[in-house]
Amino acid sequence: MPIHHATRCAALLAVLAGTAACSGQQPIAHPSPSGSAAAGCQAVMADLPQTVAGVGLEDHDTTVATWGDPRIVLRCGVDKPSALEPTSRCDVINDVGWFAEQIEEGWRFTTIGRAGNIEVSVPAMYAPEADALVDLSTAVKKMPVVRPCQ
Repeated sequence: MPIHHATRCAALLAVLAGTAACSGQQPIAHPSPSGSAAAGCQAVMADLPQTVAGVGLEDHDTTVATWGDPRIVLRCGVDKPSALEPTSRCDVINDVGWFAEQIEEGWRFTTIGRAGNIEVSVPAMYAPEADALVDLSTAVKKMPVVRPCQ
């Protein structure tokens, strides 16, 4: 007897423990910061806004938060982006330095010069995508500065 799509989807969801595999949403990789980055992430995640770019907070834990559908995703404690060089452009928004990368579905912004890196991915439908960073700046400033943009 063939297994129906709904049965396969339910089994997959059980295996993936709640990821959004069957709804079309991609699973989010959860960073594992340590030391001062972990302490900074704790402060950032405790001060997240309820609304970013006009959409409400959907979910959050110790290192990841999402708003809206499609999701605006904040990940705290990520590695430095491979494309980030000492000569890369640093855009300052509300006293937070950001490295911007255009991605297939919008923009990915990563903090520069903080004790831990914070990454924010914003889908193109929320254009101008950098507006989301304004909403997040108060929380992101909880991550200590080690070297400001120059």
